[in-house]
Amino acid sequence: MVKKYIAQAQEIELKIKLVLENYRDEELQKYASYISLFINQINRRLLKGEIIPAEEKVFSIFEEYIEWINIGKRNPELGNTMLITTNQYHLIMDYKIMFKEKDASQIIPLLGRLKVNYPSETIDSFSTDKGFWSKDNFACCVDAGIRKTIIPKKGKCNKAEYEREHEETFIRLRNKHSAVESNINMLEHHGLNRSVDKGKAHFERYVAISVLAYNVHIIGNELVRQKLEKEKRAFKASKVKQYRKAA
Repeated sequence: MVKKYIAQAQEIELKIKLVLENYRDEELQKYASYISLFINQINRRLLKGEIIPAEEKVFSIFEEYIEWINIGKRNPELGNTMLITTNQYHLIMDYKIMFKEKDASQIIPLLGRLKVNYPSETIDSFSTDKGFWSKDNFACCVDAGIRKTIIPKKGKCNKAEYEREHEETFIRLRNKHSAVESNINMLEHHGLNRSVDKGKAHFERYVAISVLAYNVHIIGNELVRQKLEKEKRAFKASKVKQYRKAA
């Protein structure tokens, strides 16, 4: 059955090649290359028993940038990972869509972007999860003058690393980092659960608008809180004034 399927695909591939000899079309050429790729991969996987590396796989011929994301062991998803950086007020200061990039490669360029975009700001503490650990990343944070670098080590710790990760400040800030999960959940409710736009450029715009909506919501909540606090103080002041007049 597999050999028959491949034979039929090869017939289609040949017909398309004949068409392309007389009619050059970029879109048709793109899909023709997919036919060749999939014939090769099906042959290698099903007939030769090879394991196809993840970086060679194409999960959508319409949205080529889509990746296979393993969330835990039983919850794989199709999409793209996103790096977000929030401040103490939960505002997103930086974001990046990671197209076939690893977490550990993000710290140094991220610190560079923060320095350029917020030159007058100082970073007192900087926390990530274990996926971002590397000696170079830790050293870069120290060189950047960050006093509290909270990057848990991946794997076994030596004595100095163990002591560092069991300091009260490290534990407190690492626990505080869990608030990022609620930020991510809130982002999903601002459009990032599923993009309805087609194409990479539109997808990137969709993400940008979702980040903007998230930040506007955070600022709006703070303005509402300040307004209620002001009204509360005014109400208490009026009550005190009434009490004094009555006395």
